[in-house]
Amino acid sequence: MDNGLPVAEKGESLRNHVAALSGHLSFSRYFIMPAVLPSRKKPLILVVDDQPININLLERKLQRENMDVITAANGKECLEAISRVTPDLILLDVMMPEMDGIETCERLKKNPDTNAIPIIFITARSSKEGKLEGLNVGAVDYITKPIDLDETLARVKTQLRLQEIHRENLELQKRLGESRRSAAVGAVTQGVAHNLNNLLGVAVGYLDLLKTSAENPEMVRRSVALIDNAVDRMIDIIRQLSTIASIERLPMQPEPVQIVLESALARFRDEYKIQTPVIIRNLVPKGYAVRTNSEILESIFGKLLINAFESLPKTGNPDGKVEMEAHLTTTEDDTPRLILQVMDRGTGISPEVAENLFDPFITTKTAVGAGLGLTMARHAIRNLGGDIELVPRPEGGTIARLSHPVS
Repeated sequence: MDNGLPVAEKGESLRNHVAALSGHLSFSRYFIMPAVLPSRKKPLILVVDDQPININLLERKLQRENMDVITAANGKECLEAISRVTPDLILLDVMMPEMDGIETCERLKKNPDTNAIPIIFITARSSKEGKLEGLNVGAVDYITKPIDLDETLARVKTQLRLQEIHRENLELQKRLGESRRSAAVGAVTQGVAHNLNNLLGVAVGYLDLLKTSAENPEMVRRSVALIDNAVDRMIDIIRQLSTIASIERLPMQPEPVQIVLESALARFRDEYKIQTPVIIRNLVPKGYAVRTNSEILESIFGKLLINAFESLPKTGNPDGKVEMEAHLTTTEDDTPRLILQVMDRGTGISPEVAENLFDPFITTKTAVGAGLGLTMARHAIRNLGGDIELVPRPEGGTIARLSHPVS
């Protein structure tokens, strides 16, 4: 890549890119701090019943089991109490004046702030229809009157344990996400440091050679060209990392699929100066358009196409060729997807990198500074709501399969 800048100006450009990148990526925020678990608090139970005797019995039984209890005499008082404090569970009588338990439950389940609170109905109705009515509006369990306090306590403890497991799962998922982010940032950081170190070593080495070869014009020209190339590679790495760090919303507009394929191929040939024929097969209905960002999609295709061309044998194999294909499909949940593929008949996926193809700086190339293309491609298509995978082609070679949402 030659952008026509002198080496000194490229060095300044490199420093600017580094400064811009540091503004986007704050690595320290991804490091996981030791978890500090909050001290275990007493469960808070809200008992709602219009019969004071029932409230008194339940309150005393639950408090003896080390639970805090608040009470309400009807549905309206229940909603008022929850506006002040959020209980861990609600014991809710069905038959009450002013607002019964069914309506109260419906209101709680419609409110996103309260719809996760488990509700156990208490009622004198023992019919199947009565129980189903309560369960259908969101109750998790049903207790019939006269109240058996031991049974009620057992059911309350069961629901509290389920809630605790749910919270633990949410916390585990959160920590797992943080761990993955930390691991990804660590891999990128290590890869950047390794590659930039190598490239800087190349640049410094040839600068030292320049100092001792100032009287040899040919050596000077060769050294400057190699320094120029090393700086270009450093700028390219940092530019790509800046793109990964960007969280700007991408502008989307309808683009005909055939135009997307042809434009991607034309841009690829212009950027990489490769004129080898590519077969385009469009199985999407004529004139069909997909809402996307054509700039991003063309860039993704460029990375997939260059990977395909670099996998082709260098000895003029007549079967070595690259194809692009588009077709529509539906997922298991009947969601329509546009499938865009780059297929080659090259050397296939190396077993050494098969499981880590999309990790930063994973590559089979020997060039210093390589290994961000697929990482960038996957990051970019996921920003568009899609994904990408590489699979072996049965007849030899590789299929880069890109899925794009259809709106």
